[in-house]
Amino acid sequence: MRRNAISLARRGFHKRSVHIPQPQNPPVQITTLPNNIRVATESTPGHFSAVGLYVDAGSRYETPSTSGVSHFLDRMAFKSTRTRTDEEMSTAIHALGGQIQCSSSREAIMYQSSHFHQATPQALAVISDTVLNPAFLPEELAAQREAARYEIREINAKPEMILPEVLHQVAYGNETLGNPLLCPEDRIDAIDEGIMRGFMKTWYAPERIVVAGAGMVHEELVELTDKYFSSLKSGTLHTPQIHTQPSTSRPNSVPPHLLPSNTQSPSVIKSLTRAASYLYPNTPTSPSDGPLLPASSYTGGHRFIHNPQSEFNHIYIGFEGVGIHDPDIYTLATIQILLGGGGSFSAGGPGKGMYSRLYTHILNHHPQIDHCESFHHIYTDSSLFGIFASFVPAGTSVTGFGRRQGNSPEQIMAHLVHQFSLLLHANVDAKELLKAKNQLKSSLVMALESRAVEVEDLGRQVLVHNRKIPVTEMCDHIDEVTPDDVRRVAQRVFGTQSAKKATVVTMGREDVGDWQAVLRKYAVGGGKGISM
Repeated sequence: MRRNAISLARRGFHKRSVHIPQPQNPPVQITTLPNNIRVATESTPGHFSAVGLYVDAGSRYETPSTSGVSHFLDRMAFKSTRTRTDEEMSTAIHALGGQIQCSSSREAIMYQSSHFHQATPQALAVISDTVLNPAFLPEELAAQREAARYEIREINAKPEMILPEVLHQVAYGNETLGNPLLCPEDRIDAIDEGIMRGFMKTWYAPERIVVAGAGMVHEELVELTDKYFSSLKSGTLHTPQIHTQPSTSRPNSVPPHLLPSNTQSPSVIKSLTRAASYLYPNTPTSPSDGPLLPASSYTGGHRFIHNPQSEFNHIYIGFEGVGIHDPDIYTLATIQILLGGGGSFSAGGPGKGMYSRLYTHILNHHPQIDHCESFHHIYTDSSLFGIFASFVPAGTSVTGFGRRQGNSPEQIMAHLVHQFSLLLHANVDAKELLKAKNQLKSSLVMALESRAVEVEDLGRQVLVHNRKIPVTEMCDHIDEVTPDDVRRVAQRVFGTQSAKKATVVTMGREDVGDWQAVLRKYAVGGGKGISM
C-alpha cells in the first residue's frame, strides 16, 4: 500500500452535481528523533487517545528459515519482559482502561493502544517494554505453540478465511507476498527465542519504526518516545536474555488470540480505510541503511483443494493489480467497489437495496450462488484483484427463498469471467461510476472517524511516505476517475494483452476443469496459465 504524485488528466465528467462533503484535514506534526524514529501526531478532539508503534516488517520479509516468526511475535507481545512478569504486564494493561493489541500483516507489525488521555504515558511504557525487553520465556512460548495449532485448525475449517491465504500462495509462488500470515504447522516447533530475536534485530531498526498518536499534544508524545526509545539503535534488540521469575501465564486451553481480524486478508474497504495511505503513490521515505524490501514476484496458477464434505463449492479468480506506487490504484479501487457483491440474503431479501454489479448481475439471477464478492488486496509493489463465489455443488440443492439447484465450478466461473469481460468490452455508465466513487469516498471518510483507525492510518502513512496524505486529497483523486480510465485499467490488469496469468483457486467437491478455456472464451486474461 503506498507512494508519487498523480496527475491524471481531468476529463469532462469531473464536475458533477453530487459531491461527498469532505472534512477538514486535522493538523499533523512529525518529528524525527536523533536515532531516526519518527513521531507523528494528529490533532483531533475526542474523549480517547490512541498511540501505536508501527514497524516496517511482516510475513513478506520472512525466509524459509524464519517462516512463521511474525505470527509468533504477534502472539508473544505483551507477555513477560525483563522488567515485568506476566502478571505485572496484565495488571499494567488492565490499568489502561482501554484496548491494547499487537497485529502482524504481510507488510507491517503494529503495537497499538486506545485509552483515556491520561493513560498515554502508561500505554507507551507497556509498548516499549514489550518491544525492547521481551523475555520470550520457554513456558509462554510453549503455550503459544499450542494456541497456534488450535488457531490453524480453526482457520483451515473456514473457507472464507483460509482461501485468501491459498490465493496469495498460488499467486506469488509461496514467496514474499505469498508467505503465509499464520505460522505453517510444520514450523511451529522450530520458532524459538533465537529466531525471534534475530528477526527483530534485522527488521526492528529505528529508521523502520514510527510512533503515532491521535488526541494528544505533539510535544508530549515526542518527549515520551524519546524517554522510552532513545536507547534504541540499529541492532540493539538482539541482546542476551535476562529471565525474570517464572511466568504466571494463564492456561491456554482456549487460545487468548483466537481468530483475530488480521488473519483474514482485508477487502478493499478495509485496506483503504485502515491504512488510507495505501491509496497514495510513491512519495519518498526517509533513507534507511537496513535490508531492502524483498521484491514480490507474481506467478499466477491454479490449485484445487478437494473437500467432498463441503456444503458449498468455492472459486477465486484473481489477477495481479497495480501496487500503491501506481497512479491507477485509484481506478482499480473504484472498479472493486463497482463490482461490489456480498451475501445472497441481504436485508429485505436477495440483493434488495444493493446496486453493485455482482448483486444485480449475479446474485439476483442465480440463487444457487450463496456469496459472490469482489476483492482487492493492496501492497507496496503489487496487489491481488478479482472475484470469488461460494455456490451449491452440482447434483445437490438447498431450500430457502425457493429451491436452489447446484452448478459445477466451470459453470459458475463462466458467470464470473463474464463480469470481467463486461469491464473490458463495454463502457461504464457515468451514473453507475459516480455511485461507486461516492461509496468508496464515504467508506474511507467514515472509517477514519474511528480513533483506532485514525492512528493506524497516520502511523502507516508516515512509515511509508514520511508524511500524512490528507483524506481530501485522496477523495480528489477518486473524483478524477473516468469511464475511460475504468476500461483502460481493466485492459491493463486482466485484458488479453496483459502478460500476467490468472490465479484460480477452487475448493469443494469438484475442480473447475479447463479454466483457461473459459478465460479464452470471454477474451479475459493474458499469458498462459500454469497448474500447481
